[in-house]
Amino acid sequence: MTAEPSFRESVDLMFNRAADLMDLSPGLREKIRVCNSTYTVRFGVRLRGEIVTFTGYRSVHSEHFEPVKGGLRFSLDVHQDEVEALAALMTYKCALVQTPFGGSKGGLCVDPRAWDAHEMERITRRFAYELAKRDLIDPAQNVPAPDMGTGEREMAWIVDEYRRMNTTDINAAACVTGKPLNAGGIQGRVEATGRGVQYALREFFRYPEDAAKAGLTGTLDGKTVIVQGLGNVGYHAAKFVSEEDGAIVTAVIERDGAIVNRDGINIDILKEHIIETGGVKGFLGGEYVEDGKAILEMDCDILIPAAMEGVINLSNAANVKASLIIEAANGPITAGADEILREKGVVIIPDMYANAGGVTVSYFEWVKNLSHIRFGRMQRRQEESRHQQLIDELERLSASSDLKWTLSDGFKEKYLKGAGELELVRSGLDDTMREAYQSMRQVWHERDDVEDLRVAAYLVSIDRIAQSYTSKGL
Repeated sequence: MTAEPSFRESVDLMFNRAADLMDLSPGLREKIRVCNSTYTVRFGVRLRGEIVTFTGYRSVHSEHFEPVKGGLRFSLDVHQDEVEALAALMTYKCALVQTPFGGSKGGLCVDPRAWDAHEMERITRRFAYELAKRDLIDPAQNVPAPDMGTGEREMAWIVDEYRRMNTTDINAAACVTGKPLNAGGIQGRVEATGRGVQYALREFFRYPEDAAKAGLTGTLDGKTVIVQGLGNVGYHAAKFVSEEDGAIVTAVIERDGAIVNRDGINIDILKEHIIETGGVKGFLGGEYVEDGKAILEMDCDILIPAAMEGVINLSNAANVKASLIIEAANGPITAGADEILREKGVVIIPDMYANAGGVTVSYFEWVKNLSHIRFGRMQRRQEESRHQQLIDELERLSASSDLKWTLSDGFKEKYLKGAGELELVRSGLDDTMREAYQSMRQVWHERDDVEDLRVAAYLVSIDRIAQSYTSKGL
C-alpha cells in the first residue's frame, strides 16, 4: 500500500501540482513554498503543587504582507510539522481572499479539558508572554486568532496580557482577533467560518455548470448533508445550511460516534446534548452509530469535514459516496485521497477557500480595532433618514394618486433599517467569498490543464504572492 503523506507533505504536494503549471523561477518558487521561521517555546507553570512544562510553537510562513495572521490551537496533537503546514495554508488562504496578511500559525501541547478555567488562564497568559516578548504577538507583526481548543475566552486573556506588557500601545486590542465584544471583538466573528462555508456553497450552486460537475442540480434546498465535527465551524455551517437554505443534515459525526437520521437532525438540540454529555451517544433525535468514521462513507450529496486534518485518506477515500465535499476544516483530505476522489469525479471545494470566513472577519475586526470605531456607527442613521425620505415620497404619491397602492407587508420595516455592524460584516464576508470563488472558477474553466478547484485556488494564490515578492524586488 502506498504510504500516506503527512499533513505538511500533503500541502507541499498540492502546492507543487499548481506550481508545476506556472512559469516561476526555481528560487521564487522555493521562497513561496518554504516556511520562514518557527519558534519553539518550553515554559513551566506551577499547577497543583508542582511545575508542569508545556511546549508551544509559533510558525511564520510568509511575510510578503505584514502582519502575519493565523490561529492558536490547544491540543495534545500539536507538533511542528502541523503548525508549519497550517501556516502555509494561511498564506495561500489570505492571498486567495485578498486579506493583506502573511501566513502564520501557533499551537500549544495541552489538553484544555484536563485543567480548570483558572489553570488554563495561567497557562495561556504564560504562553502569550513568551510569544509577545519576541514580537510573535503584535498588532503590526503577528496577530493570532482562535483555533481548535481556543475561543473568545483565551483571546481575551491574551489581549489583556499583551496590554500589561505594552501599556502605551493604543492599538493593543488589535494584537489578536476573535475577542469577545466587550474586549474589542466584532459581531459575527464567532460564526464567521461556518457562515463562510454557507456562502461558499451558495456561490457554488449559483453556477449550474459547476454543480453539474458534481452531478447536482438546483440549489442547496433538499440536498442531503453529512457533517464531521460539530465544533464551532461544523455547528454553524450545519445550522445555517439547514435552517436558512433547506439542506437536510442526515448525519453528524463526533469523537464518540455518529448520529444518523435520514429525515434530518435538529442541530441546535444535538449541540445542546453534546454540551451536556460530552458526545452524541444517547441523543434521541437519530440512530447512534459507534463507528463514526464509517459514516464518512454513507450516501449524501454534500460532505462537510469540519474537524481534524487527514480524516479522508487512502484507507477510506475510495468508499466516500458524497458528490461534493467542502473542506470546512484545514487539510481534512490527504494528497493521496485527493487524487482518488478526483478520479472518481468528486468535486472538492478546497479548505483554503471554504474556511476563509474566519480570517476574513478577523481582518474586519483588526481594521475595527485600528480605526477605534464600530462599523456602522457613522452612517447607519443617515441611511435610515434617506430611506425614510423615499418612503415618505412614495406614500405621498400614493395618497395623491387616483390609483391607490400600498407597500407590501414588512417592506417598510426592512427597508428603513440601516446596516449595523453585523449586517456589514455579513455583507463583507459574502462579497469576499463570492469574489474568491469567481477567481478560482475562472481559472478552473478557462485552463485545460486545471482539473479541479484546488489547483485553481493554488494558482490564484501563488500568482498573487509571487507578484507581491516581485514588487518588493525579489
